[in-house]
Amino acid sequence: MQIEIWSVGKQNESFIEEGLQYYFKKIKPYAAVSLHILTLKKTFQDAQQNLMHEETLVLKKWMDKHFVILMDERGKKMNSVVWSQQIQNAMNAGVKTLVFLIGGAFGVSDVIKQKADAIWSFSDLVFPHQLVRLMLAEQIYRSFAILYHLPYHHA
Repeated sequence: MQIEIWSVGKQNESFIEEGLQYYFKKIKPYAAVSLHILTLKKTFQDAQQNLMHEETLVLKKWMDKHFVILMDERGKKMNSVVWSQQIQNAMNAGVKTLVFLIGGAFGVSDVIKQKADAIWSFSDLVFPHQLVRLMLAEQIYRSFAILYHLPYHHA
């Protein structure tokens, strides 16, 4: 299975990039993983205009083969074991490309929310987008550690 992290926003700070590469290397034996940063060429004062432009960027990239999980603070909250079971379910269902989508500063449009296959949350807290990328990479690795009984996750 291929895993793609799509994130609206700017490029990573070096310390975030270093952390991402660390986890991507650890994930590599279990799945191909990549980060795709979707950057607006122009930002607008109006949040709705930003949402519409971000929607266009995301929908341009979105294909029928993608199983898209939107990361949103209002999404379904799960512990790490359930998270790993959901990834296992996707693999069992034959999902070829699992996409985790991190929206922009104002979230995502209703069109994106309705089109997403699932909406998950890390927490009721709001985190900076770059940090969510890193947390997501860690949690994906943790999921594989749980599924493959690696000594990383301690329950």
